[in-house]
Amino acid sequence: MPHSHHHGTENLGDGKLLVAVVINVLLTVAQIIGGIISGSLSLIADALHNLSDAASLGIAIFARKISRKPADELKTFGYKRAEVIAALINLITLIIIGLYLIYEALWRLADPQEIAGWLVVIVASFALLVDVVTVLLTYAQSKNSMNIKAAFLHNVSDALASVAVVIAGTLILLYQWYWVDTLLTLLIAGYVLWQGFSMLPKAIHLLMDGTPEHINIPQVIAAMQALDGVTNVHHVHIWQVDEQHSALEAHVVVENIDVAELEKIKTTLKALLAREFRIGHTTLEFEHATLTNCNNAQVCH
Repeated sequence: MPHSHHHGTENLGDGKLLVAVVINVLLTVAQIIGGIISGSLSLIADALHNLSDAASLGIAIFARKISRKPADELKTFGYKRAEVIAALINLITLIIIGLYLIYEALWRLADPQEIAGWLVVIVASFALLVDVVTVLLTYAQSKNSMNIKAAFLHNVSDALASVAVVIAGTLILLYQWYWVDTLLTLLIAGYVLWQGFSMLPKAIHLLMDGTPEHINIPQVIAAMQALDGVTNVHHVHIWQVDEQHSALEAHVVVENIDVAELEKIKTTLKALLAREFRIGHTTLEFEHATLTNCNNAQVCH
């Protein structure tokens, strides 16, 4: 019963994501039409950002479905990293869009065009409403998923961008400051790039089997070596299987003890690693101190 409830909750989350995709696609179409009619580059810029949001959410849904597949002989750790791969794709796409927006904005500086302020304000106000709805739909799921968090942050930035576009349209109506539209396009592009480049290293770090950010390997070794019967811990490797699960493998040097005591040490070590460092999967290879090349300084080769 608990297992079914878990999948029911996840499917409900997928439904919310699908709604967010649909409304973002509709918003993108409306913004592009409004940007072309009004001549506003910032509206088109925001439309492209919304389109990337819709695409990222679509990829997120697909990746979540793949990630639920159970482990098999080909993927013995399971398919959880599918979501991280999706996040990497989304972030790279976001960076490309940001660079394209800068290119278009710089061309607009050389060839300024008249912009219909009222249409910009109306379309951007509608965009702000949609962005707020999307933020609310993705907020709860963004806490434990890099993929959904990226989409959530995209929509927060979209909401801010929509506010900026409304301000630009108002200034154009009042003072005919058409250059503000180009300036805001550059600001939106800069924010998009900042988001992309700030999250990209985290996705790459996980895919490269990097050590989890919350773990300090010397501290892990010190905690393990503090256990009675353990004289040395070496050849330590710690990595993330996915965003929620970490794994460790290590060589543990013990005193000349019997099998029952060895099993007790192993059980205690696994419980320690799970409790103190949130490492759920551990592989420990035990070595006897008298047969291992470890000196008194506890350095092993």
